[in-house]
Amino acid sequence: MLSYDERPSMYGAAAPTSRSGSAMDSMKQINGALKPSHHRHIWIITGPAGCGKSTIAQYLAENLLIPYIEGDEYHPPANIKKMSAGIPLTDADRWDWLVLLRQKAMERLSSGSSGVVLTCSALKRKYRDVIRIASYNDHDVLVHFVYLHADEKVLLQRVKARQGHYMKDSMVKSQFKSLEEPADEERDVLGVDVSRSLTEVQRMALSRVQQVLADDS
Repeated sequence: MLSYDERPSMYGAAAPTSRSGSAMDSMKQINGALKPSHHRHIWIITGPAGCGKSTIAQYLAENLLIPYIEGDEYHPPANIKKMSAGIPLTDADRWDWLVLLRQKAMERLSSGSSGVVLTCSALKRKYRDVIRIASYNDHDVLVHFVYLHADEKVLLQRVKARQGHYMKDSMVKSQFKSLEEPADEERDVLGVDVSRSLTEVQRMALSRVQQVLADDS
C-alpha cells in the first residue's frame, strides 16, 4: 500500500491532509465567482521505480479533470529491452524520450487543456531541466514536479510484488545510484514521502497541487 508524507523543510510549508476534491476546489472565490488559474500547468509525477507514480498521477488527473500521460508508454523499444534485461538507461537513452514527453505535454495544453499530468522518473536535475524548458518556451506554462520518494527497501518490495511489469527490482538499486534529490532551490518541486495509506497519500498529493493552483489564481 502506498503512503507518503510531506517534506516541508525542503519544499515549503506542509499542506493540510484533510483537503480533497476536484480542481474546482483549488480556485479562489471572488464575489462568489470562481477565479481560474493564471497559467496552464504541467504536473510531472516523479520518483524512482515503485514509488507509485502511475497510481498518484491517475488520481490527480481524475480529480483535476485534466489529461494524463503515462511516460513509460513513450519509451522506444530499445529502452524497454534494456530495462527488461536489468540494464540501466544512459543519459543518451533518455534525451529523446524526455524531449518527446515535453512535446506531448505541450500538445495537450495546445489542444485547450488547462493542465496535464505526466509520469516521468526524472531522476537527475538535468532531466528535470529538459521538461522545464516548456516554461521558457511559453511563459503561460508552469512546470511542477510532484516528487514521490521512499526508502529503497520499501520500493524494492513494491517492485518485486509487481506482476508482468518490465521494470525489475535490480533497476530500483540502479535508479537510487543515479538519483539526484531535488535541491532546495528547485522551488517547483512538491515533495511527498511514504508514510501513510494510499488514501492519505492521494489526498496529500492533491492538496499540495490544489494549493499551488490556488496561489496562482
